[in-house]
Amino acid sequence: MENNSIDEEILNLEENCEGCSHKKKERSPKELRDLVNRLSRIEGQVRGIKKMVEKEAYCTDILVQVEAVNAALNSFNRVLLADHIKTCVTQDIRDGKMETVDELVETMKKLMK
Repeated sequence: MENNSIDEEILNLEENCEGCSHKKKERSPKELRDLVNRLSRIEGQVRGIKKMVEKEAYCTDILVQVEAVNAALNSFNRVLLADHIKTCVTQDIRDGKMETVDELVETMKKLMK
């Protein structure tokens, strides 16, 4: 995936994400590449599931692939959450922005549903 298409995707997300915060997080090129690669693999898995449905694959086979996507998304969340705690949350606490802890608690509640 080219950097231009990554930038376009980010702009589209920013324009279309009504529930998103206006905060930004600068990521190293490696971190960005790793996250985007994970999402690209997940996107490919979802496209594969769509093809399975279109080709009338057996339900159990589709369900197994859906669970693989769920596991990949959970893994993505764990990586992103760990980085968020180690960087954003830690820095905000050092800066006296304790409201970030409340934000983290609310995020964790949503993730644990």
